[in-house]
Amino acid sequence: MARIKGAMSAKKRHKKVLKLARGFIGARSKQYKIAKQSVMKALDYAYVGRKQKKRDFRRVWITRISAACKINGMNYSRFMNGLKKSDITLNRKMLSEIAINDPQAFTELVEKSKSALA
Repeated sequence: MARIKGAMSAKKRHKKVLKLARGFIGARSKQYKIAKQSVMKALDYAYVGRKQKKRDFRRVWITRISAACKINGMNYSRFMNGLKKSDITLNRKMLSEIAINDPQAFTELVEKSKSALA
């Protein structure tokens, strides 16, 4: 039986890693061993970043809603509680968009929230 050497698969593996490392600085994009470490770390950061992006956007939406509530003389937690009591189910992303693009409609939502709390 013929002996099989691993040159083909090693070359393929190295090319795959070096392709992912394209754009890295210095040896990180040239040498396989260092590139492999850098790529593994980069992929790890990318995975974590996808989770953090969701958190960060939620924080931005809440900040925008809170600012719009303060303009209308109410705080964020009372506003959200009033919306819940008046059976208005809008997510924070949409509330944020309404606060930015249609302040009049947001003011009406604040009034409904106030009336539900009273």
